[in-house]
Amino acid sequence: MTWYVVDGMDGCGKSTCAEMLKEKLESEGHKVRIFSHPDTSCLFGKLEYGYLLKDGKLCKILATIFFILDAVDSLFKMRLSSRKYDDFIFVRYLMSVAYLPDGSYKKAYKVIKKLFPMPDDFILIDVDAETSMKRIESRGEELETFENMEDLIRTREKMLSLSEGWLVVDNTLPLEEVKRIIHDHAAEVISRS
Repeated sequence: MTWYVVDGMDGCGKSTCAEMLKEKLESEGHKVRIFSHPDTSCLFGKLEYGYLLKDGKLCKILATIFFILDAVDSLFKMRLSSRKYDDFIFVRYLMSVAYLPDGSYKKAYKVIKKLFPMPDDFILIDVDAETSMKRIESRGEELETFENMEDLIRTREKMLSLSEGWLVVDNTLPLEEVKRIIHDHAAEVISRS
């Protein structure tokens, strides 16, 4: 079993890139399951998403707490279904700490890496804040609390500062180039296992 995390800020294209990764793995005969967060099919994911649509410090803290519980729920489900699948992909996991205040995100990252199970492979999908905001607005959905230029700029900087050891994919490149990078990376991971 190989566990991948595809992470990045809102509007960067995590889900699209996770599907590209899944496509490559399945072309190699692997059974793959994707867990996306917030997972609105579970109570914690619903609560997380609800608080993401509200403003205020307390709502941000509650969204973070419910994100952690949502991720723990996915870890539990991954363990339960580990015999049915060869690979798992989490869309959003570690880099969510970048949404925390400046003074605490690095500490939270270290704590999570010590306390929580760690994936076999880390992929950070990166775009600039302007591209992210355009993609978010094009959805036509209600904006989440972190979906504004100021937060996106800071969040991207934080994520990049934490990305040592991650494959960082520039998702402003042409789609076929992004797909090639992800497929080549997956082939490399497969060859090592």
